[in-house]
Parts: sequence; C-alpha cells; structure tokens
Amino acid sequence: MFKLIGALIGFLVLGFLGAFLGFILGGFVDRFKSFGAAGVNPFTAGHRQTVFIETVFILMGKLAKADGQVTKVEISHVEQFIQRLGMTSAHRLRAISLFKQGTSAGFDYGSKLNEFVAICGHTHSLRQMLLVYLIILGLSDGQLNSAEEQLLKDIARRLGYSQSAFRQLLEMVLNQTHFAGGQVDSANAVENAYKALGVTPKNTDKEIKHAYRKLMSQYHPDKLMGQGVPDEMISIATEQAKEVQTAYDLIKKDREQNNAKF
Repeated sequence: MFKLIGALIGFLVLGFLGAFLGFILGGFVDRFKSFGAAGVNPFTAGHRQTVFIETVFILMGKLAKADGQVTKVEISHVEQFIQRLGMTSAHRLRAISLFKQGTSAGFDYGSKLNEFVAICGHTHSLRQMLLVYLIILGLSDGQLNSAEEQLLKDIARRLGYSQSAFRQLLEMVLNQTHFAGGQVDSANAVENAYKALGVTPKNTDKEIKHAYRKLMSQYHPDKLMGQGVPDEMISIATEQAKEVQTAYDLIKKDREQNNAKF
C-alpha cells in the first residue's frame, strides 16, 4: 500500500523519477510494517506469548466443562500439564485462575479467541499448536465426547480451519499419542503410524518423507519460540516431535521389510 502512495506523491513532486524513488521508499515502509505485524518482532514477542498462554488455559477450562462437568481426569491432566511446563508458583496460580474462568457457566470465549487471532493468528504454527494442546486435553480420558468435539470444531473454524483440515489434524494428534514415550505396542501400530503423519500406505516414499519433515518443522523448538510459543510450552511440542519420529521410523522399517526403499 505504501509503495503506491509513495509513487503517487513522488510523481506529483518530481515526475517519473520521483515516482520511482517513492515506490522504493514505500516498499521499505511496507516491509517495516509487515515485520511489526507478522514477523518475529522482539518488542511484541512477550505480548504474543502472554496472549497465547492465556488463551490455552481459558480454552482448556471451556473444553473441560463442555459436557457440563469437569472430571478428575481432566483436572489431573491440567495439573500435569502445568508441572511439565515448570511454572513458577505465581504463574501456576494464574494458569489455574484462567482455567477456572473458562469453566465458569456461560463463559463466552469468543473475545479471548478474537484477541488470539488478532495477535497470534497470522502464524500457522501458533494456531496449530493451540489446537494440538486442546486436542491433547480432550483426549486425556481416552476419547472426545460429542460436546468436546463440537467445541473444538468451532474453535478450529474461528482459527481458519476447514472441517476437513480439522478432521485431519484431529486424526493425526490422536494417532501420534499412540507413540507417546517411544512405545510401539499396538497390533495396529503401522496403520496408526501412517495416520499420525497424515498419509496412507498408497503415498510414495517421497510424499511420506515430506509429510514427516513438515511435521518436524512445525514442532521444532527454535521455530516455535521464534514465532511466540512460550518457552515453558516447548516441551509439549518436543514430545509431539518424538512421537512423530517414532511413527516415521516404524513406517520406514515396515516399508524396508516389504522392499520399499526410502
């Protein structure tokens, strides 16, 4: 936008030469504003992190109360989540307060989610990690009930996900959890591994490797920290990356045994 304004003003003042110089100068202004709005700006990183973590715990509370009651399993999962983050006592109390706020009757999460979209929504990784954290909570008791799934669908829609994209992410996270701790003990392990990567046995080796690398990039600590995921939450993404790695290694082994070389 500023390139066009600069070109117009430059033309009016200095003719075609001024238009050219104004266009160049306007380009610098556009890039500067873009950096401030969507780039890794150190002056706003702290704000993004605050909004991210507030949204996570408020929506965790909303999700836990989606079916009308907060179970002991869900409370235990949130407590374990907080412990894994290594929060200070003050931050822990703040997180619990936000969680309770989300569980309050009739609480409208729309304004907080709108704030998240405005501050963090430009970055795909932040939107995806928010959904991943919430899906993990929803699956803490082994399955999603209809109320929880409906809430997650609405959150995903507000974050810009289509129904098919949300279903794929849900399926991937669900199957990634089968490989928590590096375990591979299911009779359907290979089938689950393909689903964890969002691929099928019909995909080529190249396509499977691309899907694997894409997921590993999305869960990469440096990338997530640079885009605004709080340091404390990186450990969760690291665990997801380990699950993806385990699933990929299993697929490689299975395909090699069937003479499909990577």
